[in-house]
Amino acid sequence: MIENKKVFILGMARSGISIAKLLSKYHNEIVISDTKEQEESTVKELEALGIQVVIEEQQETLVDKRFSVLIKNPAIRKDHPAVLKAKSLGIEVMNEMEACFSLIPASTTIIGITGSNGKTTTTTITYELLKTLSRPVYLAGNIGIPLASVVEEIKEDALLVMEISDHQLMDIQNFKTNISVLTNLSEVHTDFHGSYEAYKNAKKRIFNLHTSSDIAILNKENEDVLRLTKDIPSKKYYFSSKEKADIYLEDDKIIWNGEEVIKTSAIQIKGIHNYENCMVAILIAKLFGVTNAAIQNFLGTFKGVEHRIEYVRTLKGRKFYNDSKATNNESTIIALNSFQEDTILIMGGLDRHIPFDAIAPSLTHVRCIISYGETKEIISAFASVNHIESIVVDTLEIAVKKAYEMSEEGDVILLSPACASWDQFKDFEERGDMFKNVVNALE
Repeated sequence: MIENKKVFILGMARSGISIAKLLSKYHNEIVISDTKEQEESTVKELEALGIQVVIEEQQETLVDKRFSVLIKNPAIRKDHPAVLKAKSLGIEVMNEMEACFSLIPASTTIIGITGSNGKTTTTTITYELLKTLSRPVYLAGNIGIPLASVVEEIKEDALLVMEISDHQLMDIQNFKTNISVLTNLSEVHTDFHGSYEAYKNAKKRIFNLHTSSDIAILNKENEDVLRLTKDIPSKKYYFSSKEKADIYLEDDKIIWNGEEVIKTSAIQIKGIHNYENCMVAILIAKLFGVTNAAIQNFLGTFKGVEHRIEYVRTLKGRKFYNDSKATNNESTIIALNSFQEDTILIMGGLDRHIPFDAIAPSLTHVRCIISYGETKEIISAFASVNHIESIVVDTLEIAVKKAYEMSEEGDVILLSPACASWDQFKDFEERGDMFKNVVNALE
């Protein structure tokens, strides 16, 4: 554990604030910095704990050799000037997850879930199924619950379920899971990592320090997953929606160990991608002895996670869905393939300089694309090339109102941006919440 040291925390998102609060209990001198002004109540709370808060554009000027550790927000690039300066001075660089690892009781079973898509849904279902057991179960990670905010609560012999992003995996050294899931791989976040190879290698770190005593759960249908994990020493389990595997889909049934666990018709969330998410969660649950009845009871009522193809409301025959978590092409493709109705698609956000061409085959039922934000003109040009009506607006709020104005009874109005939110919002949750607020205010 980090104790009696001078610590620099780079970034005041959830994880930065949580680790600052945690480390303040261990006699550390802490400086936390961001480039954006923070809420006054947050600043006062941190300062009351003896934490120095500094808002500064040139954050590298704050870093000097008096610091022992720099803890960076996972979304901050490894070539950030403050990170580079810290490394040049011999200052250890890590993230919040790594900083917390030594506080997790050794008897804890850590289940880490990563992948290009499906992480949040899979993590949520896994957590809920394991909660049916008598053991203590905790949820943390990229799902919006910093590990630092729960680590002190973890009891002996607990299960810790974590969604872990490639951004988080980049900065781990000693952090290790006991069970690791790689749901799938597709070419995303290459702007952040520099290449698809670098992105895949970051994902591979979910198996960091694995031995033959640890478990890997892998997608049998994803060639990139199979190639990437060929040399890992973990005990491997496979899931498949197309052929037999350790758990697989056959005749609209999920089969584990030769027995039917649940029919897909009994699962509330629909689509092959969701059945794959369910299979992963069921496989993990079965390793711990969760019953078929418990699995059926939960999946029969679970309606999905917030901001992921989330049904909002029906107004005058128009159905609104919030898919704000779709920050890449693959996620938007999944969302579009979940509907057959005529759809008005709202896209836009941060420009990561990634073309949208991969979405084109899934646009067969899209009547209009309304684009906003940094990518609005790029998306409009993409729509035109694919002979789809295009409307360009400045903000998401205007986009929602315009979509409703031009919609017809029976239409789906889908927010699935295919872009990060950071041009106009602090995160995808804030973007999704705004969408829902605007939709619910429509008359």
